[in-house]
Amino acid sequence: MSDAQRTNDGDNVDSVKLYNDLCYDLSSLQELACRGAWRSILDKVAQARSRSLLSKPHEHLVYLSYNAIALTKLRRFSEAVAELDLVEKGLEIYRYETYPHHYPDRHGSMAPFVLRWLHAELPSRLGRRQETLDRFYILLQFIKENLNNDLPESSRLVWKKREGLVINSIVSHHLSHKEFGVCLDLIKDMINRASTPAAKAALMSKLGYIQMQFGDLEGSRGTFGEIESIVNEQKGENEIKNLVNRNKALVFMVEKDYASAVREYQECIDRDGSDVVAINNKALCLMYMHDLSDSIKVMENALERIPMIALNETLVMNLCCMYELAYVNHSDIKKTLSSWIARVAPDDFDTSCTRI
Repeated sequence: MSDAQRTNDGDNVDSVKLYNDLCYDLSSLQELACRGAWRSILDKVAQARSRSLLSKPHEHLVYLSYNAIALTKLRRFSEAVAELDLVEKGLEIYRYETYPHHYPDRHGSMAPFVLRWLHAELPSRLGRRQETLDRFYILLQFIKENLNNDLPESSRLVWKKREGLVINSIVSHHLSHKEFGVCLDLIKDMINRASTPAAKAALMSKLGYIQMQFGDLEGSRGTFGEIESIVNEQKGENEIKNLVNRNKALVFMVEKDYASAVREYQECIDRDGSDVVAINNKALCLMYMHDLSDSIKVMENALERIPMIALNETLVMNLCCMYELAYVNHSDIKKTLSSWIARVAPDDFDTSCTRI
């Protein structure tokens, strides 16, 4: 049976085999990443390399990408940088036309975009912030050069998403050093070029947050009001409706009106029980209101109900702080937390973020 015939079989096609034909055992790497099983990914990559199971250049790059992501997630930043240094100077060598015997009639870079993003981001994790900013601006220029090409609409959309990701990364780094002017210029430019009302609303929400950061509370209120108007006109999805409520709650939190903020966050949770930002912030507001017991319950219920979504560093660290406030004996806190994580966490969840 020919490849074309197999493809036309529809329901009879083994999707796992198709994935693994593209890259050795790719589907299992994807599954481990979705589970947050980062140590298992490191083991799988090491095993594949030691047994010489990767035969094509793109397979080496895909496994390199997963390995670098796993090391970054586990905060082993020096090792992740060393991994990327292996290809840093030769990334452009990894082009399909360089290996015509493997990829006949294919052209362009085979380097996953995540490698370029990690190459820019990782120096900041080692205290080299300026190096990260320089690399992100170079990466942004690379993206714009690609957008200037005559691309199919599907490819253009992908590159536009990448542009947004990189600009948001740049904004975050400038924001962390209170360089508000640069942030405002970048965000306003993105708002002017937003392709959909939903995209514009999300960007304006970030603008309002930046305004709040440098004390322009009235300006942020005005921005958030514009977002609400956009959402009301468009009759947006739950995700955008929750954005409006979270913005209102944020203003209430700045004003120390925590009870009103809790009501806004609860409305988000009622609409979407997996809104982990609303869950986390509601718990914090309850803590600020000295209702520590309910605050802990909000966190624990979320982690029991949606562990794969709620089990992130921010929420777990906040829960640790609440445990510390609620209990005197630190060994009891650690025992309780370790027991709980063992029940709901991925098998290789990084518990280093739970240190008290």
